[in-house]
Amino acid sequence: MTSDTTASVATFGTLLGMALGGVPVYSSDYDSVDETEFPNRHAYRSYVDGVYMGHKWQCVEFARRWLYLNKGYVFDDVAMAYDIFQLNSVRVIADERRLPLKSFLNGSLRHPEVGALLIWSEGGEFEITGHVAVVSEVYPDRLRIVEQNVGHKVWPEGQNYSRELHARISEDGGYWLECSFGDASILGWVIQTDDDQYSEVIEPEDPQLFELALRHVSGKGQSLRASWLNVANPEEEAYVAMMGGHKLATLPEDEHKYMVMSQAAERVLKRATNELHALFMHATNYVLQNEALLTHFNIPPSIWPKIHQSWDNRRNQMITGRFDFSMSSRGIKVYEYNCDSASCYMEAGLVQEKWAKHHGCHDGKSSATKLVRNLIDAWKNSKVDGVLHIMQDTDLEENYHALFMKRAIEKAGIHCKIIKGVKGLAWDKDGDVVDPEGEKIRWVWKTWAWETALDQIRAECDDDEQRLRDYQTDVPRDHAPRLVDVLLRQGVMVYEPLWTLIPSNKAILPVLWQLFPNHPYLLNASFDLTETLQKNGYVSKPIAGRCGFNISLFDGSQALVEETEGRFAHQDQIYQELWKLPNVEGYNAQVCTFSVAGHFAGSCVRVDPTLVITKDSDLMALRVADRI
Repeated sequence: MTSDTTASVATFGTLLGMALGGVPVYSSDYDSVDETEFPNRHAYRSYVDGVYMGHKWQCVEFARRWLYLNKGYVFDDVAMAYDIFQLNSVRVIADERRLPLKSFLNGSLRHPEVGALLIWSEGGEFEITGHVAVVSEVYPDRLRIVEQNVGHKVWPEGQNYSRELHARISEDGGYWLECSFGDASILGWVIQTDDDQYSEVIEPEDPQLFELALRHVSGKGQSLRASWLNVANPEEEAYVAMMGGHKLATLPEDEHKYMVMSQAAERVLKRATNELHALFMHATNYVLQNEALLTHFNIPPSIWPKIHQSWDNRRNQMITGRFDFSMSSRGIKVYEYNCDSASCYMEAGLVQEKWAKHHGCHDGKSSATKLVRNLIDAWKNSKVDGVLHIMQDTDLEENYHALFMKRAIEKAGIHCKIIKGVKGLAWDKDGDVVDPEGEKIRWVWKTWAWETALDQIRAECDDDEQRLRDYQTDVPRDHAPRLVDVLLRQGVMVYEPLWTLIPSNKAILPVLWQLFPNHPYLLNASFDLTETLQKNGYVSKPIAGRCGFNISLFDGSQALVEETEGRFAHQDQIYQELWKLPNVEGYNAQVCTFSVAGHFAGSCVRVDPTLVITKDSDLMALRVADRI
């Protein structure tokens, strides 16, 4: 690196220098943000001429802004910087034309050139996201780049680049770059060109690689012991109590069966999870800027300001979420995003691996090997600085789910206590809610759904619109504290944040389709039953439903294919394109991926004889193998 390492870190938004083409480079030291200048998340969105560039002042924002100001085109939205390497075109803003992009691996015989985008792989200094910079000067022994979100230091006087990287031309003419950070790896460079000589062939994966395979363990590696979960651990003891034994499947004939997916499928699921999280966040922001859309979510207007506040202040404080997918050779389609009280974490992150060890299943690897580690890291990076209360219902499934999360939280160095139900909660003299031992509740992780708290408001107001609009959430009540009195109390910080009500609500699905029509991972969805949906078949879903309740499936002739009962029949409905789960040897299989802090953290598969996965559907062990 040739930048001045003795210079101090510049505050957020400070001009670090001017890149070629007269494009400013800014500091993205988020620890020094002036909150009066950036009071909410919307303030961080960067636009030039009304064109969205990205999040201030990240690496992707600068790369897109540089291309727009110097070339007149931009690349499409990406979830991670390294995804730019997979793009095959850019969009000309003036006339919407598409121009080809070509990607070249580090060491390519086609050397980088001024204006090329240099791409780093995921890992090391650029863990999870990768990185992108713009090439400004190219020499046989070195290469200069301009970038944001690295260093945060003002450039020395007379310097017009961020960093200088060591380069070497090999005997065969390949151009090799070494990263300044020893633990980071340069993937290659991307150039807007028609010439594909030496470029990587970016082709979609073979659809057959997305098929799941059902397999059986032989039983030869199985221990003679019937017990294989450690009941000395509270979460495993609670799981055994709920399941009625040491087992992963409820049916004895399924206990020796498991599913396998290919490594290629896992790669695409990872990309889909990260990209869809970004799309759902974009749609959430869009809804919160449009009150007419927000009315579709059936949330009491008195709560809207709190949701806005939660989104503005706690956009990056989501810990857990789960996407539900259909995955087969037909493609990968997302049904919904459960980012408010998502379940199945323990089954995926712990139980299925212990099942594999007990039964001697060495086929590939577990599909969620890093899930627990990711949870611990996410909690370490959280803002919790006191006792965290885990609030759960008395449901048996919630027992082990809460205890599983408690272990991850404690490994992150956070003291926590579990509260079952709300009995024993009280008001103290300051009007705060305290637990049965008299400790103030300030931090909460919950297994309850936010909708449960909102239902308490609706019941108290008798669904009267004006009373719902005027409802006061922070006023101590005459009765003992209820769930809503804790979760919506001023000064109580809840995980998952209140804003997760928006992306978890099925009303987000038509918004996504409106914003990203024909996106390969999305299904057509609408607030109204359109002619297209009727023609092709559709699913009717309650906007705030859970557990697969009150879902109806209709084919293209309007015939009812299947429906489930439940407690959400009173909810407004949305309509989503019918896309049946793949049937794998008699099992309708739904692949679920877990997001931790907004990033892919593993997967699992749930199976059912019906087309709708419910809370009673089994989780079958999922393995990732080279091939299926």
